[in-house]
Amino acid sequence: MKMTRRVFMGAGAAMAAVAAGQLGRTAPGQAQIAPRGDRSTRLAQAGGVVNLYSARHYDTDNDLYQSFTNRTGVQVNLVEAEADQLIERIKSEGANSPADVFITVDAGRLWRAEEEGILQPVSSSVLEQAVPENLRHPEGLWFGLSKRARVIVYNKSRVNPAELSSYEDLADEKWRGRLLVRSSSNVYNQSLVGALLEAHGPQFTEEWARGIVANFARPPEGGDTPQIQAVAAGVGDVAISNHYYYLRLLNSENPEEREAAEQTAIFFPNQRDRGTHVNISGGGVLANSPNREAAIQFLEHLVSPEAQAIFAKGNSEYPVLQGVELDPVVAALGEFREDSINASVFGRNNPEALQIMDRAGWA
Repeated sequence: MKMTRRVFMGAGAAMAAVAAGQLGRTAPGQAQIAPRGDRSTRLAQAGGVVNLYSARHYDTDNDLYQSFTNRTGVQVNLVEAEADQLIERIKSEGANSPADVFITVDAGRLWRAEEEGILQPVSSSVLEQAVPENLRHPEGLWFGLSKRARVIVYNKSRVNPAELSSYEDLADEKWRGRLLVRSSSNVYNQSLVGALLEAHGPQFTEEWARGIVANFARPPEGGDTPQIQAVAAGVGDVAISNHYYYLRLLNSENPEEREAAEQTAIFFPNQRDRGTHVNISGGGVLANSPNREAAIQFLEHLVSPEAQAIFAKGNSEYPVLQGVELDPVVAALGEFREDSINASVFGRNNPEALQIMDRAGWA
């Protein structure tokens, strides 16, 4: 299992050694402490640490962890891997797991952690006030930390945006041979189908999935970025993608990638009814967390205005906290109506969504 381990400490702190299979330990007094309030002081004086298992792979997240250490004096030990690998590792570590917090992308993956029983409920007025009800688990097992919209990307020279309307419309035969989307094994697509199941029920959703498959311009291959590039190249006319993949191309230092983005544009589906499907990156406290108080404080920090601004600018995501300024490139996409369905539905409907996609022939 390939994993990246990094340890982040306060300004001026020495780097902790990370031995194979073990998380680093901070020598007493190494981290510079900038405590705020009694709680932070207690954590720092106790040699506070948070052991974070994260499936987010964005270098800008380092700033999130450093901001927490700067604010509290609490060190963040980071283990990075794919979500399923981390879940299996936590299960295998059992009661002896050093992991305090699990963070991943997509509510469907959070549901997998929930189903494995590795998360514990958290009651926090800070988290409950900052994170809208539909973006957190009803029992506090996990909380959304950032939002990502699943949008339609279209070729500006081949599609009139007036032709576009909804996810449901993409199954119409007018899009025959024109649609690009990644495979059914991708959890982003599974969650979208889970949302459609909640909105329309299984019969409609399966008919829709069959229409989607019939409209493929090619068999699914690659991630969201290749779908956008294929739309720009004329392989297909429309694609389904998370919004930030388009923005990465648009702001790339590679002129060919910028050109691909410039030949395409984003459309927010379902603005006349329930709104665009919005998924989350989120996290929860692990059932066997050895540093529970620090873990909760860490999650509370991640929904603070300071941290939410880093989320918004670091990966061109939407913050979950109201009133946080958007990254200008995100703001340029304009306002849109979001689907208010609770994100926990995506995971709950995941098994049925997979069965539907399989029967429809969605590879």
